[in-house]
Amino acid sequence: MRSTLSTNHVPPRPRQAPANAARPPSTAPRVSEATRLLCTGTYLDAGYRDQVIDELYLSQERVVAPSFGFDAARVLAHALRARRVELAWAVAVVLLMVIGATVSLWLLVLVVPGLLMTIGKAIRANAGASPGYRRLPLFLMRWIGRLLLAYLVVYSVAQGLGKVPQPEAGAGRPTGVEAGSTPGVDTGSTPGVDTGTTQGTDAETTSDDDSVPLAVLNAVTPDIRPWKAWVSLGVLLALGACVAGQELHFVRVLRGELSRRGFASTAVDRAERFQGRRFLRVTRRIRLEQHSPLVMYHEAHPFCGAGTAQDPWVLAVELRPNGTRERRPLGNATVLAAMRPFIEQLREVAESVEGGGQAVRDRLRHLRIDECVLLPMEGLQHREETPYDRASFEAHRARAVEEGGEKRRHFLRVSVDGWEEGLVVTVFVRVHTQGRMLMLEIAPHALLPVRADFKDADHLAYRFADMNAFGRTVHIFTLVAGAPGQSLMTLGRHLVRGWRRLTGEADGAGTDGPALSVRELASEPVGSLFHRMDVDRYLKSVQDRIAYGVKEALSEAGYQTGEFAQKVVYITNGGVNIDAVVDSTFAIGADARATTSGARTLPRKGPDAPR
Repeated sequence: MRSTLSTNHVPPRPRQAPANAARPPSTAPRVSEATRLLCTGTYLDAGYRDQVIDELYLSQERVVAPSFGFDAARVLAHALRARRVELAWAVAVVLLMVIGATVSLWLLVLVVPGLLMTIGKAIRANAGASPGYRRLPLFLMRWIGRLLLAYLVVYSVAQGLGKVPQPEAGAGRPTGVEAGSTPGVDTGSTPGVDTGTTQGTDAETTSDDDSVPLAVLNAVTPDIRPWKAWVSLGVLLALGACVAGQELHFVRVLRGELSRRGFASTAVDRAERFQGRRFLRVTRRIRLEQHSPLVMYHEAHPFCGAGTAQDPWVLAVELRPNGTRERRPLGNATVLAAMRPFIEQLREVAESVEGGGQAVRDRLRHLRIDECVLLPMEGLQHREETPYDRASFEAHRARAVEEGGEKRRHFLRVSVDGWEEGLVVTVFVRVHTQGRMLMLEIAPHALLPVRADFKDADHLAYRFADMNAFGRTVHIFTLVAGAPGQSLMTLGRHLVRGWRRLTGEADGAGTDGPALSVRELASEPVGSLFHRMDVDRYLKSVQDRIAYGVKEALSEAGYQTGEFAQKVVYITNGGVNIDAVVDSTFAIGADARATTSGARTLPRKGPDAPR
């Protein structure tokens, strides 16, 4: 996309939109599609749920990251509810295992497949897009666990029905009696006389050979009584009922509260009915911080929550009088104010369809412009000391817009949402007018859509509900294999968190800026071609309007605009701007000759210097 910014033409100031112009309705972050998908993800991914709870609930002295297009408090509510449900089912599974183990230790053998499959699941979570040889252990763990569970179930049924022959004591190992010779006892046999024994005959050889597999089977599977086998199978059926109940509960939540229609009604959301004192205090704090124009940041990630940083702009031009207009004072606020009308012009509908009554769905109509101030968390003892009231923000904004400081920074913030709040493009703009120079800083960021598996949760719910009886049985059987190991891991994680809360490890941490964003954690690493096209279109449109605004401010203040326009053209077309080549030689092309350029005239000081 080639820039059309002229070096000598100053754009006219855009016309103001009428005060009663119809604005397209916007979706509240609390009921947005992005919020719904993040809430769904807390039921699907235990690792993501733990990160949400750790960041938003356990770390009470850590400020929440800005929430673009979603409500972090509602995501936390569903994460806590999903953890409570998971913990309840885990306790039920472990209790069943304990009860079964007190009756028959045979049930403990059935835990082995579950542990193998749980380990395999952990390997799969860490494998990602690893090569095949790294995913091989996952494949082996999963199928060894499933086959071992199937074998143990079949063997238990055979034991209960009495179909498994019980080997005698010492099976597979001939004793003295079986060999026809007992130590210290004379059998009365005489040499060369047949006494009727089968020692050394083919029949004994066959009997000994048959005892070998029985001995191996007895070593692999313990000798259990039939009633113990039936108890073990009964416990397995109860485990299957628990797993089926958990799956049905998940399906009911997805098809009810987390459906598109049900999620729009916050009054019936059971997750937010929880009235714990800590929960109410934390959610109230999150809703105060997440959409505030005063952003408390961590030095390592000042734009945490805005997504992936795109190519930034940094332009510096000298303020040279144009000689045709009287110069006016040019400050940072003046330049930013000149940008706003040009950026707001992007909301206007094209004249060709303005009077035709046609529906225009361009997401630029929802463009938002506001100002924000970024502050470090230094010097604050408690999270509640952060100045989020309007008066404090205005005081910080008035001082930060012109001071050009390092820690406290003022930005003009432009945001565009797309794909049902799944794609968010945010451009942070900062201006400096210092030392007869104008410096323009543009830091664009893009939040990509939510993970594909979170979006496919609706299909998973309907797929399980639409299965026939055999399909559901097979699905539950595969989940039962991993239920014991998964339940033990769930209880272990809960005990660790309980210990942290009991010792005050999380509460005792000092105040700090956001370490991560729950929205960024759930974003796709790479968007589709459509997503990338939209990001480029939004960024090019906003950056072009910003450039026209700066050029308008320079012209109105009586300064030249050619140098600025030329640098914008270079950067927007992917080039690298070179102001001048000082005391250097260069050549371009096969037959070109190297030349030496003259020294660049430096800005002068004194009364003759341009002002």
